[in-house]
Amino acid sequence: MKAILALEDGTLFPGESFTGPIKANGEVIFNTGMTGYQEVLTDPSYAGQMVCMTYPLIGNYGVNPEDVESDRIQVAGFIVKECCKLPSNWRSTRPLPEYLAEAGVAGIEGVDTRALTRHLRLHGAMRGVISTQVDDTAALVEQARNIPLMQGQNLADRVSTDQPYLWTENGPETVNLNDFQWPDGGPRLVVYDFGIKWNIHRLLADQGFVQLTVPSGFAADDVRALKPDAVFLSNGPGDPAVVTGAVEATRDLCEDTPVGGICLGHQILGLALGGTTFKLPFGHHGCNHPVMDLETEKIEISSQNHGFCVDISGLNHLKMTHRNLNDDTLEGFAHRDKPVIAIQFHPEAAPGPHDSGYFFARFREMVRRESGK
Repeated sequence: MKAILALEDGTLFPGESFTGPIKANGEVIFNTGMTGYQEVLTDPSYAGQMVCMTYPLIGNYGVNPEDVESDRIQVAGFIVKECCKLPSNWRSTRPLPEYLAEAGVAGIEGVDTRALTRHLRLHGAMRGVISTQVDDTAALVEQARNIPLMQGQNLADRVSTDQPYLWTENGPETVNLNDFQWPDGGPRLVVYDFGIKWNIHRLLADQGFVQLTVPSGFAADDVRALKPDAVFLSNGPGDPAVVTGAVEATRDLCEDTPVGGICLGHQILGLALGGTTFKLPFGHHGCNHPVMDLETEKIEISSQNHGFCVDISGLNHLKMTHRNLNDDTLEGFAHRDKPVIAIQFHPEAAPGPHDSGYFFARFREMVRRESGK
């Protein structure tokens, strides 16, 4: 079935739908990962975006229930050069086209993804429409121009959990805070869900944390009433500058609570502590981005997915801990006097690489120093 991707600047990329009749829209970005498409599809940080994979063959190892990063597909659309319909892998339970079609997510193949990636690289991420209604392309371009810009969108509240839950070995377990009691175990951690990847939960559990996850709009006083040993801010989609409630709560909590953050959590912490954020031209999306840990001067290959960046220049109370070696942007910071650390990239890195996994141990050690637990 013929399909087309129409960008807001009028550029058209023809292809074919591999998920039946489709119509989807969102911000079009590219991801440079060679593997990990299932993790990309289910990562809430991609809400509102249509993802072009730069690797030419996608779907060859199928999908399975173990590799999801949330309870559903989160991307608005999926753009590939070639989709494999007959996967070959011992862990595969179903093919990619069936997985997307069942979720009602648009998939288009046959697109010149090299040309599309170069176009976005030169002109920046832009709004687009995917459709199998290819007769009136001018109307599709106009629809793309009417899509809301990513700047100003609070998507974190949209993808956040509605109810608090405990993270267990079987996944999330909803709780009632009116009669909530912390289970026995390690240090108590309140996790803000702005669109959390489940592998963050898994690796925090590996460090011994008992995790209670709360919605994005949870107030600071309500967190304190739970008497946690620390707070963690998750990744998520959208513009951090408009998640004002979380910024205010984080600013309050940093006064007396150890706090860590990843991705959107890093951005919210940066804003709470006096920094600013800005939109990157085409973002960082993939699992091959070089970052330097300034404390050890080691270079690590990182997994990244963000379209905004933090600026803490001129803030003497914060120090840069990680730097992106492609464009010198901020990839991590720490407070000079308070137990606060954050990184922009993804140390949980499902499916990889795992160079940055030490961050969870570093956060655990910071909590141990502050709480004695």
